Parts: sequence; structure tokens; C-alpha cells
Amino acid sequence: MNRINKSERIGTIIKILTENPQKIFTLNKFGELFECAKSTLSEDIDIVKNIFNKFELGEIETVAGAAGGVFYKPVMTKDKIKNFCEELCAKINQTDRIIPGGYIYLNDIIYSPEISYTMGKALASFFQHLEFDYIVTIETKGIPIALMTARVLNKPLVVVRKEGKLTDGTAIHMNYLTGSSKRIQTMSLAKRSLPKGSKVIFIDDFMKAGGTAKGIVDLMKEFECEAVGVGVLMATKEPKEKLVEDYVTLLVLEKVDEEKKEIIVKSSL
Repeated sequence: MNRINKSERIGTIIKILTENPQKIFTLNKFGELFECAKSTLSEDIDIVKNIFNKFELGEIETVAGAAGGVFYKPVMTKDKIKNFCEELCAKINQTDRIIPGGYIYLNDIIYSPEISYTMGKALASFFQHLEFDYIVTIETKGIPIALMTARVLNKPLVVVRKEGKLTDGTAIHMNYLTGSSKRIQTMSLAKRSLPKGSKVIFIDDFMKAGGTAKGIVDLMKEFECEAVGVGVLMATKEPKEKLVEDYVTLLVLEKVDEEKKEIIVKSSL
């Protein structure tokens, strides 16, 4: 291999780290790739750190010791999350998004890879400090956001079904009461989905009274697991008291008026 210069090393390090968030890469691995000394790599990583700090692109963390190395945490600053939420509000607060029943059409936003990735990065920023093993969601609209959150946090995604499938094998089915309509619904999860003692974060697209989130928390107990966090894209302003106490939301839905053709969604920050 021809000699690799500093700019090539820095560019490659940035690409590798950003494409593999939360994954530790040892200096030995980079040393073999670039055929250079650890001292040289340490200087390169310091430059990368400064770049990410200067432009608020996330955090580059180093881990000391023989098994240590460097990894990328794609966190967003509070200001960046707020700006992103305000941009989302501008997209959502459009009268042509109101559909019969007082619902809001969000498919084009939720299923946009670029937007859903930023949603995942914003939600993940609130859970970086927690120790957990899995991201959990319930089908269907929560899946893109949860998948992107799992990608950012480098954790496996587990999807709870609303009805069991033969391909799931043995599953645990549980009835739960929705907090808003007071209807009994069912959720199902294959027994082999979660090892006993796992800690999870629940991610979903919408919360009204918190019945689904409470159902997930209870389902985790059936698996002898623990839900240590709940995050949603949007929660309603009312009722103020949800069935889960601690949760993170990016947006707050204050009002949908079909007659006046009015939507009021605000940033939670």
C-alpha cells in the first residue's frame, strides 16, 4: 500500500466511526489499516475530536486500557434538537394534514429515512447515559423511529406485535387497556426475543394517555425484564397525567380542530 497521508487517515477514521456508532475501534486496528504508529493515530484522533466538538457533530470518546480504543456517540445538542423539532412543527402544522377522525397524516415524515434518522438521533440523545440492552417498539408506525434510535445507540431492535405470527414460535400474549379509548387490546412477543434480566428502552411514534407504553412496561415484567426508559415522537398535551410517569417526547400535540382546520403542534423543549 502506498503511504497514506494525514488527511486521508482523518477522513477514513471519520467515515468508519460515523458509520458504526457506539462501536469501539482499537488503535491497533487503525494502525494495521494505515500502517502507522499509535502516536500518529492519537494525534489524528485529537484532530477528529476537535472537528466534532467545533461543529457539534456528536462526541468522539476514547477508552483507556488494553481493550480500549475510540468510538463515536452521535448525540445532538439541546439547541439542535430544538431547531429540528421546530422544523418538524412547521411541516406538521399544515391544515391539509388533517384527516377524518381528527388524525394527522404523518406517513411522509415518519417514513422518510433522513427525517426518521434525525428523530432517532434526537431521542437517543436522551438515553445515552442509561445502561440497557435492547430498543423495543410496537408495530407499525413506531418501527422506523425505533429502528433509527437502535441504529444510533447500536442496540438490537425488538418489535412487539399486535397479534402473534406462526413464525414467532412460542410467544407471550398480553391484554392491555388503552388509556384514551379504554379499549382492551392485545400485544404479543416471541419468548426468545428477550433474554431474562434484559433492560430495554421503549420507543414509539405517539402517546395520548400512555396505555400502550404501560402495556409494554407490564409485558417486560412478564419476560423478567425492565423498561428503563420511554421515548416518543409526539405526545398529547391532555391528559397531563399519563399512565407512565417518566417519558421523553420531542413534540407536544395541543390541538386538532377539524372544523376550523387547525393543528397546533409545538416543540417540547
